[in-house]
Amino acid sequence: MGARQSATRPVVWIPHPEGAGRLRGLPAEVTVFDGRSEPPPGIERVEFCVPGRPSPAMLAAIRRMSGLKVLQTLAAGVDGFLPALPAGVTLCNGRGIQTAAVAEWVLAAVLTMQREPGAPAARGRTRTLDGATVLIVGYGEIGAAVEARLVPFGCRVTRVARTARPGVETVAALPGLLGAADVVVSLLPRTPETGGLFDAAAFARMPDGALFVNAGRGDAADTEALTKATGSGRLRAALDVTDPEPLPGDHPLRSTPGVLLSPHVAGQTTAFLPRAYDLVRAQIERHLAGAPLANVVSKDY
Repeated sequence: MGARQSATRPVVWIPHPEGAGRLRGLPAEVTVFDGRSEPPPGIERVEFCVPGRPSPAMLAAIRRMSGLKVLQTLAAGVDGFLPALPAGVTLCNGRGIQTAAVAEWVLAAVLTMQREPGAPAARGRTRTLDGATVLIVGYGEIGAAVEARLVPFGCRVTRVARTARPGVETVAALPGLLGAADVVVSLLPRTPETGGLFDAAAFARMPDGALFVNAGRGDAADTEALTKATGSGRLRAALDVTDPEPLPGDHPLRSTPGVLLSPHVAGQTTAFLPRAYDLVRAQIERHLAGAPLANVVSKDY
């Protein structure tokens, strides 16, 4: 695909006002639309769209973008946008934007739960990462970043992914690995195969006192089974994602000892917007030049 020949500036919609400044100087018409209200005029002229969250208003707007060529998400997961994706539109994800942030959250959550602030007065000794076996399920770019942060603490890391490769087990091996894990970290995407992977049987295989950490997708874990396992005191959990999300205000997980909850904010740090719009700018430049886009999920480009 060659460089853009038309003198018309492409229309680009983004969800953050702060992003406009980071796109200054590009030969593009940049408009802010965050999907929380009615879209501004000119929706049929949008060529490159960066959506925020897949809200009903955002999805409805995407369906009306008759001139859309590229949909660039700011998260690695794109499942929420698939129902609204027009035919022929190139879908790109935000892989890499939140890698460091999510890995930091996992490290902070694991350290918090292992060292249990306030516990020494009651029990005398806390758990540690030194010598702990950590099972990372959904091992990819974020999993590698988690491993890099955990290994200096003396952890032994076992890697599991959907596809086998050197040093990485497949999900089929998971039942035989859970029994040796002090900490299980789920970074799984949402797919038909990963839904409910951590069910009652999986939690039953984990050792007493083990920690389950979920920073991938909430529906990778059976919420009822996890609630029972943590409610009995047999397992602990640190959850940035849940199913449903958000949890109802009276859900037992909100008050269960040994459960740490955060509202799907692992990737939301001060580094998010600079990293996000560095990627967006580079992607727009590639699009205008007719160059291959990065992080392509669909194959239409």
